[in-house]
Amino acid sequence: MQTINTVLNKYNFLLISFIFWFSHFIYIPILSPYIDSLGGEYTYTGIVMSSYGFVQFLFRLPLGIFSDLVKLRKPFIIFGMFVSTFSCLALALTESLGWLLLSRSLAGLAAATWVAFTVLYSSYFADRDIHRAMSSISFAVVLAQFLGMSISGYIADEWGWHAPFWVGGIIGILGVVLSLYISEPKESVQRDPIKLKDLISVIREPQLLKTSLLSILAHSIIFATMFGFIPDYALKIGLNTRDISSVVFSFMIPHAVATLFSGSHLIPMFGMWKTLRFAFGVTSIFTLIIPFIDTKGWLCFAQALNGFSLGILFPIFLGLATEAIPQEKRATAMGVYQAFYAIGMFAGPFFAGILNSNMGITAGFYFTGILGVVATILVIIWSRSKSKKFDGI
Repeated sequence: MQTINTVLNKYNFLLISFIFWFSHFIYIPILSPYIDSLGGEYTYTGIVMSSYGFVQFLFRLPLGIFSDLVKLRKPFIIFGMFVSTFSCLALALTESLGWLLLSRSLAGLAAATWVAFTVLYSSYFADRDIHRAMSSISFAVVLAQFLGMSISGYIADEWGWHAPFWVGGIIGILGVVLSLYISEPKESVQRDPIKLKDLISVIREPQLLKTSLLSILAHSIIFATMFGFIPDYALKIGLNTRDISSVVFSFMIPHAVATLFSGSHLIPMFGMWKTLRFAFGVTSIFTLIIPFIDTKGWLCFAQALNGFSLGILFPIFLGLATEAIPQEKRATAMGVYQAFYAIGMFAGPFFAGILNSNMGITAGFYFTGILGVVATILVIIWSRSKSKKFDGI
């Protein structure tokens, strides 16, 4: 068997994937408080946070198309790993608000290369093992997010604001080196470049559009709260940077557990519509009550329920996004879906930042809570259709 199919190569790829996302998330919990400490207003914090999603929205689909055209994935992976590392080191080496915005935008550019990671990794497996491959790489991503965000507050409390950036950058250098040794099999590239007519037909698919809208709302909520202003709010109510790790634990553990139970237990037990209503309803309630919370215990409790409910949603969206799409167009549909939900990664923190600057930090939580209510209402309306799918609603 060729070297590219060895277990060692697969584990190397998973390690690179872990490092890639670890370097992205190691500083997320302290980013908004750090910007605040530099004198940045909430509006600027929102712009910095939203730049990550905005750049992904602009580049994710074009990079995927270009990768198909040149029939290569490895160069994009090396590029993404390098840009991610540079982003962390730039944050570590400067306290300029302008460089901070540029660095976070570069992190978004790096994240836009993720489609190349998933396509190349899946090429190491036979078709019958693709789902197992995606489960493995998804676990690496969740583990990286969990560990990175969990230790962020502790590292910042021990060694200062810049410490998480240094950790992400140094580990990222290792990822760059390892990425040079990735094997790319010639037979791995079997996808044809996206054709304009296919792209248009996919974008017009009602189920994909409605799924994308719900995902935009869900991503707006998570990127304006746990990945946005929750750490800053925690410090405002008297917690310290070390306590941020406790809040992250409270969110991420239920979030990870929910992804495992969403499709295998909740949907078979309650059905898709009830599961969606429950998840959006819970996150709406426990986002709207955040402004009334002033203790560590209650904040952790609210974030645990938010983490669980949002963890239910995202796996459902992944399935719905391509469910009504013909097999030969599903790669295109996934690229479109990923580009669409990046709008939520941009819009949530951007508008929350503006509201927080003008009305106080609690305004952003009311805003995102209302987004959850809107999503719940949409699910209720669509669930009344006789069809079990979004199609034709």
